[in-house]
Amino acid sequence: MKQLRNNVIRAGLGALYFSGAHHLLRPLLSGVGAIFMLHHVRPAREAVFQPNRHLEVTPEFLRATLCHLRSRDIDIISMDELHERLVQGRFDRRFAAFTLDDGYRDNLDYALPLLREFDAPLAVYVASDFAEGTGRLWWTALEAVIAKTEQVDVRVGNSALRLDATTPAAKQATFDRLHDWLRALPGEHDLAREIEALCTTYDVDMAALCRSLCLSWAEVKTFAADPLVTIGAHSVSHCNLAKVAEDVAAQEIATSRARIEQALQRPVLHLAYPYGDREAAGMREFGLAATAGFKTAVTTRPGMLFADNAAHMTALPRVSLNGNYQDARILPVLTSGAATAMWNGFRRIAAA
Repeated sequence: MKQLRNNVIRAGLGALYFSGAHHLLRPLLSGVGAIFMLHHVRPAREAVFQPNRHLEVTPEFLRATLCHLRSRDIDIISMDELHERLVQGRFDRRFAAFTLDDGYRDNLDYALPLLREFDAPLAVYVASDFAEGTGRLWWTALEAVIAKTEQVDVRVGNSALRLDATTPAAKQATFDRLHDWLRALPGEHDLAREIEALCTTYDVDMAALCRSLCLSWAEVKTFAADPLVTIGAHSVSHCNLAKVAEDVAAQEIATSRARIEQALQRPVLHLAYPYGDREAAGMREFGLAATAGFKTAVTTRPGMLFADNAAHMTALPRVSLNGNYQDARILPVLTSGAATAMWNGFRRIAAA
């Protein structure tokens, strides 16, 4: 099903590009700017089974994106300046900001050198448990479990299932089924229990995965020392804030911020909601971020920025640079606003 959806999206992007419709729609839909969302930036991996491929782009595709923005005379700015331009209504030039979620080591190794070449600021949202080396990257752990076995035995509700993992296609289907099941569990403790059980059964060290992929506090400090870099908060545990009690969600936000501020000895003024979709960030979370004093908070809801976003600074949309669609031809489609407009039903503001 997810492969079908990817094919439909790819076809839609291609149709917008080859028809030239994005040129006609640009004046109506491009808005005043965009916030680009990334996770991993690293060279392409050779493994056939890569269910989390959508979370990574190659340095070459990031370079193509930066070149495209420069060719369009679009300013690449920090989140501080983006906030300032929205508040002041300074829209004489279009602008873009780059944001990278979770705090992966490859952001330092591959993204920063490229962004330096273009003198392009970036914001990195760090989940503090990830920097501690104790975080639960459960989607990566699930990939590791399925990659190393030919069948997965798991109890889903009252049913004991034996899922096929003998071929890349079977592994993908098993990943999709278990991923959706884990995301739909009622509480974060349920997700933790189930993924830890799978990791124990199939001998996957989730903490070691975290340490191998994520920036340590020392590396976060190195990253933050670059004048192009803003470090933002991304909760403590990367939990679904909407699924926890309000006081727990407020604590996740506040403690993450406090840990980063203690490590860096500077204010943390920007937040990214974990997962960031409608099931993970809504009016309650937007209010918590505003009450906590964040200048901006970003979602994963797709959309360009418009002047009206100034009234919803803790519910900002982003444009995903998705690893499934690394074709430079789609970049003018993305910056036209046509793709995100069609995805979100042509709503300019999605802050409820």
